[in-house]
Amino acid sequence: MGRIISSLLVLAGLAFATPGYAGSQNPCARGTPGDEVTPPPDLFSSNGTLNVALNYYTTVGDTGLTLFCFQTADGAESPTLHVNPGDTIIVSLTNMLPTVPGGGSEVMTNKSGVKCGARQMTLTSTNMHFHGINASPRCHSDEVVRTLINSGQTFQYKIKIPPNEPPGLYWYHPHIHGVSSPHVQGGASGAIVVEGIENLQPIVAGLPERLLVLRDQPLSAVIGTGGPNTSPGPAPFWDLSINYVPLIWPHYTPAVMKMQAGKKEFWRIANATANSILDLQLLYDGKAQPLQVVALDGVPTGSQDGKRQGTVITENHLLIPPGGRVEAVVTAPDSTVKQAALITNHIDSGPAGDYLPARQMAIVQTSAKAPHLRNMPAPSAAPRPQRFEELAYAKVTAKRKLFFSEVFAQNRRQPPQGKRRPEIEHMLFFITVDGETPVLYDPNNPPSITTTRGAVEDWIIENRTVELHEFHIHQIHFLLLEVNGKPVSKEARQFYDTYQVPYWDGVSKKYPSIKVRMDFRGAVTGDFVYHCHILDHEDGGMMAIIRVLPKTVGSKAKYAARVPQADSGGGGSRQARASR
Repeated sequence: MGRIISSLLVLAGLAFATPGYAGSQNPCARGTPGDEVTPPPDLFSSNGTLNVALNYYTTVGDTGLTLFCFQTADGAESPTLHVNPGDTIIVSLTNMLPTVPGGGSEVMTNKSGVKCGARQMTLTSTNMHFHGINASPRCHSDEVVRTLINSGQTFQYKIKIPPNEPPGLYWYHPHIHGVSSPHVQGGASGAIVVEGIENLQPIVAGLPERLLVLRDQPLSAVIGTGGPNTSPGPAPFWDLSINYVPLIWPHYTPAVMKMQAGKKEFWRIANATANSILDLQLLYDGKAQPLQVVALDGVPTGSQDGKRQGTVITENHLLIPPGGRVEAVVTAPDSTVKQAALITNHIDSGPAGDYLPARQMAIVQTSAKAPHLRNMPAPSAAPRPQRFEELAYAKVTAKRKLFFSEVFAQNRRQPPQGKRRPEIEHMLFFITVDGETPVLYDPNNPPSITTTRGAVEDWIIENRTVELHEFHIHQIHFLLLEVNGKPVSKEARQFYDTYQVPYWDGVSKKYPSIKVRMDFRGAVTGDFVYHCHILDHEDGGMMAIIRVLPKTVGSKAKYAARVPQADSGGGGSRQARASR
């Protein structure tokens, strides 16, 4: 709930086309309602490395929306990055956004002695987050606390994919606190595929692979034109798109997906929306079809129990939070089916949540001319040791409780002389360690949690608000143990990097919660963040820093010397309380 003022400034301040574009087509190209869904462009690693130069653009779409995108010099927008475990992704990212006149932002000024790229954020700063990848949070890797790339600057990322990275679907997007939501809603996102899932889930071998990147966007500036309102209800908070084919209120003209009748396909689905929770179903003549789930958030289902083989979970709908991914085998309709559609169901996001109605996203047509899709390879190797193996049986070294909260506030800034101060109500969002005072995220805050590499921790995350929140942590995954105090089923006891926390009814004495087991046994050390992945909430302050220290005392001292101000303001007391 609540729209973020900084987001509105971005949308207003960037309402002009990007100059100097030299690609083969306009930057940030988009489809039109009713278009056929086609695959994103693909880029593949070679000899252990994927080198890619991306430009970051903005422009104004045909409907007046401010658009953002990552694009190669030859015009490939939001390419899918295909890599193998152990590979390295090298991205040279150039910020092509124009400088906004007077474009300073009050959201973030990096005051500490540590920086990565530019020192001060502007309204046109950007960076990249490699969502779900268990990569280092060091500068030039998957670091978002300090990394700023300002207009005209080029910055190089070097993302080392761990050799034991689970094979599956990941994604990338900007992660500048305060403006992440409008940039992601503008379309700045793309998929990452870590290859090799066929070795853990042989059911996908040989199947056509279909990548679906689902995004949201602000309601079109031309709402209500072109015909009568055929919507079954009020306007949603956000429009949706599927591989950049928009689904626009009020007409909801669905995209078209062509499949060969009766054939199986391997769908890789990313909820790359900023704020929209999705509940997907494949309906044939109104009947929900079985979806054979083989991976969640990039991790093959059932693959971490020591057997190093995945299991298949059959569902008839897929609830996917913003940032979440599901990979599943589906079967195309046969010749007897008259109507086939991919829909998202209505989401009850709580009394204070966004309105997210049911919508038909795509109609499925059978055709001998279905788009050419890459076929998955045959199994080629025995599964390697798995990244999160045996976490369910590991010794728990710490227990913590965190909670989501939010409050209304008014704009307290002084108006210009002689002007009346506007009373602008907006929401402040918090994620807090139980026992601490809620504070808005700031990159110069001390870590809210400090732990050590090798730790295994059980966290309870409570929702003390009357709207849904989506817990996400960078760099690692977690094992889901309980929802609302009850152990989850074997099928749901999987590894995630994003998971929904139910909303509070405003009356019950016990808050809704999830319990998760956090895995710090990998190589990751340093500072990174956890937050609600409804990005309006993250932009509004619902994010905090966690620090993972090396195991040895000497290494801890060296780390502290590199970050001289990071523990000021009480970070030590938090660590002491958590260790008790």
